[in-house]
Amino acid sequence: MKIRVGVLYGGKTTEHEVSIITAVQAMGYLNKEKYDVIPMYLTKENEMYTGEPLKEMDVYKEPALLKRYCKNVVCYSKDGCLVLQNKKGIFKKIVAQVDIVIPAVHGYNMEDGNIQGMLETYGVPYTGSDIYGCTIGQDKVFQKQVLQAENIPVTKYIWFYDNEYFEDEAKILSEVKKLGYPVIIKPARQGSSIGIGIAKDEETLKEAIVEATKYDDKILVEEVISNMTELNCSVLGSNSYMQTSCIEQVMGKDEILSFNDKYIGSGAKKGAKKFSSASKGMVSADRVIPADIPEKLANDIAETSKKVFRALGASGVVRIDYLYDKKSKKYYVNELNTIPGSLSFYLWSPLNKEYDELLDDMINIAVKRYKKKLKKTTIFESNILEGFDGVKGTKGMKCKLRNR
Repeated sequence: MKIRVGVLYGGKTTEHEVSIITAVQAMGYLNKEKYDVIPMYLTKENEMYTGEPLKEMDVYKEPALLKRYCKNVVCYSKDGCLVLQNKKGIFKKIVAQVDIVIPAVHGYNMEDGNIQGMLETYGVPYTGSDIYGCTIGQDKVFQKQVLQAENIPVTKYIWFYDNEYFEDEAKILSEVKKLGYPVIIKPARQGSSIGIGIAKDEETLKEAIVEATKYDDKILVEEVISNMTELNCSVLGSNSYMQTSCIEQVMGKDEILSFNDKYIGSGAKKGAKKFSSASKGMVSADRVIPADIPEKLANDIAETSKKVFRALGASGVVRIDYLYDKKSKKYYVNELNTIPGSLSFYLWSPLNKEYDELLDDMINIAVKRYKKKLKKTTIFESNILEGFDGVKGTKGMKCKLRNR
């Protein structure tokens, strides 16, 4: 009997289309002899659809076709499975059942633990990091604070909320000045380089901060690393075992690695259709694999990646991005992506681990975590409400508290 794998993606996020790319890729590579693959597509209004047409990229170009040929469903849990049931119509027919979920979501509202929390509540296994790992993974400020506590190198930075900036602009500008220009401004909980800007003076800083506040109320400002190249490493595993991928060197065309560099690529500039070239996902970015770096640096980054993976409570497959100063020969952790674009499969292929094997590993890790969690105590047999005497009981509790 095949395992029924639900691939959950889309949603109310600025990275909606990026999520579609990752999901369609994953659905195409999942081993059909082992798995029944069930799309679980969330529209930008968080309406869920399922159906075979969702496995093809073309259907997303015509939303009317999607709603015409796919089924609008709702979820509920039953006997350890996730049930997808028709939302519309008199008869609420069960459309599909899911044994395990692959979250292929990206960005704020989706990748930050919200989806993982929903799946935990449903009680079904899912791939990737849990709620805690995803929450820290999505918040770049949380990440830096945890990594600093573990003595893992990060760039100098400050952070603030948008209301703090608009209430006392001079104070924030003064703090940024201490970092020294140029600086990079980021919405703290966005991904795919959305809302990121670079400022070389106070005027462009103000503009970049205002732009970043359109996407998040928590803002991160970091120093710019001179003579910088970006190096990325993927990690696969759990808290008991982990392995690292090849290291890539990303060759961005923009001043900072932008959304265009990551997902549009050079093809779009030659007149290709945006969605067509973007369908390659992170593969479309210009990169060198393996990175042309000294062996010692590669080994150091691999070991640091394992430390980051452990410190941030990650699981499944992640990608850790580094900034390397070629002059000082120092590297810094830029960020960890708990659900990286294209699931970073292209970093594993040079090690003879193909995409279908990577997905197998992710599913096996998720099943082991699920079984391990079932053995943990989550409820007590005793009932503390037994003998509770209504309002009188409440008054009794108040009296005891006063007498302490």
